[in-house]
This record gives sequence, structure tokens and C-alpha cells, in this order.
Amino acid sequence: MGDISYANGISNGNGCNGNGHSVVSYNRKSCWYEEEIEENLRWCFALNSILHTGATQFQDIQLLDTKPFGKALVIDGKLQSAETDEFIYHESLVHPPLLHHPNAKTVFIMGGGEGSTARELLRHKTVEKVIMCDIDEEVVDFCKSYLVVNREAFCDPRLELIINDARAELERREECYDVIVGDLADPIEGGPCYKLYTKSFYESIVKPRLNQDGIFVTQAGPAGIFSHTEVFTCIYNTLRQVFKYVVPYSAHIPSYADIWGWVMASDTPFVLTADELDLRMKQRIKGENQYLDGKTFTSSSTLSKAVRKSLNSETHVYTEKSARFIYGHGTAYKHNQA
Repeated sequence: MGDISYANGISNGNGCNGNGHSVVSYNRKSCWYEEEIEENLRWCFALNSILHTGATQFQDIQLLDTKPFGKALVIDGKLQSAETDEFIYHESLVHPPLLHHPNAKTVFIMGGGEGSTARELLRHKTVEKVIMCDIDEEVVDFCKSYLVVNREAFCDPRLELIINDARAELERREECYDVIVGDLADPIEGGPCYKLYTKSFYESIVKPRLNQDGIFVTQAGPAGIFSHTEVFTCIYNTLRQVFKYVVPYSAHIPSYADIWGWVMASDTPFVLTADELDLRMKQRIKGENQYLDGKTFTSSSTLSKAVRKSLNSETHVYTEKSARFIYGHGTAYKHNQA
């Protein structure tokens, strides 16, 4: 859960404010963002200012100007992306499936309201149509207004923006896609997205909407040495029940204070070498990636011994009745300390 606190070095003596939430004390008056990563562990960084805070029908939204990471988007008390390092997340999510596909022309994004996933997809010269389906129109409008880096993507004629539940939209549509991207919020207990990580959803809705050689990719939550068993391993195992070839990979994202995971799946094998990926990048992508190249993807998909062991031994299948959630309930709140 995210907490914005104002501290001037004064404490009430027990380290907690009146609501029982912890307050960090400092010697100077300042404004801080704090998020609970796991029990007994919180991630905290300084703010220049709070640019916006509000609530939509579905979610709480905050836009923060942070000192270490620039502008940061926070939804339901969970940091979604930060200006200085969002390229790591979005390049990792988008480019591996687009490059492994022989000729990706049509892409469907589940979620992606901030526009960064669409931005990266539209850099691909082969892409002719991107459908971005997000449930929360207010979040999309908010990101259009505040996230200048994605304004060009929102104006691209190849982008079709749909405001709807992604599941309902995929069920409604008859056409199939070369790549489907799950840029969804984390599976949080009580949140709107956990049903889009289930076996039934992948099996009955996602897979039938993929063309031949089609690829599905999803963000898969924390993948660190201590956090990967929250949802990463069971999302991987769930996709293994539906697709023949499944590749988990991960990268460190500084503003998340953890390693993050993605899973790519298809019924066509992933066989490209690092050099072949680099060649396709030169041929297909406008501009140069900041993070991802062939060797980086090879490294990202070569996971540590402990994580590989967990992935290989995971038996849990994600269903609506047996869902797993990342730590925390995603409630944002504010407090002032005198």
C-alpha cells in the first residue's frame, strides 16, 4: 500500500501515527512516498511534489514528482511506472514477443492505460493495428494529459483505443491477433484484474484469439529471489497448461525495489539467437532501445538457480477459486504529521 507522509523529525514516541501506520522520521521537513513491499519491509523515497491525487470509479490515482525517479504513476497504492526507468518494463514486455513473431501486424493490449506499451509497439515497422483496451477511461485521460512522453502514441492512427473490460472485449470480437499483451495491474486481492491471470481465461479467451504463430505475453509480478513465489511461478505454470512453449524472464527495475517478471507463451517454439534478435531489431524497430538487445534478453531469460527450481516444481494453477495475490491490499492513504 502506498503512503504519502510529511515528516519533520517529530515522532509520537512509538513510531506510528494515530492510524497505526508507521511514520519515518527525518531531521528536515520533507514529503515522502512509502509503499509496503512485504511484511516488515517498506520502500520509501523523497518527493518534490504531489502533482495529482484522485479516484475513479475503479481505482485511486496519484501522480508524484519524485526526487530519485522523476514523475511516477501510482494506482491503488502501487507504483505502476516511473519516468526514469519505465523503459525497462515496457521494452521487456513488448519487444521479445514482437521480435520472436515472424511478422506481427496486429496486436491487442489488455490494459496499458498509460500508453507506454502502445508507444513501444508502434515503434515496430511491421505493426499495422494496435487495439488498446483499458477499463478505466479516467486513467487513460489522466495519462494522456500528464504523461507527455506518450502523447505521440495516443495520436498514432494505427492505435484504436477501447474503453471496456479486456475479457469482455476479447469475447465480443471475432478477429484474431498476432500478439496479445497483458499489461494489467498486479493480481491484488479485491482488485479488478486477477481473473485475467486464470487458466480458463488463457484457455477459452486468449488462445482462441491468436493467429497461427501467435504469441501471448503478460507481466507476471515480482520475480526476485524472495518474491517470485507470490504469483510469478504460478502464472508461469498456469500458462504451461495452455501453451506448448512458455518462456519466463525478468529484469531489475529500480523504482519497483525488486526484480520483475514476464512470461511469454506460444504454440510455436522460440528459437531466435541473440544475434538474430539484434538483426530483427535493426530491421524492424524505429530508433534504438535503451535497455533491451539480444544479449540482454538471453540474460533476462536465464534465471537464477533458486527461481528455476521454483518454476520447475510449481504445481499451483491459477483459477478464480485458487487465486494468488501479491502482498498488500493496494490501499493508498495520506497523513500529515505536525
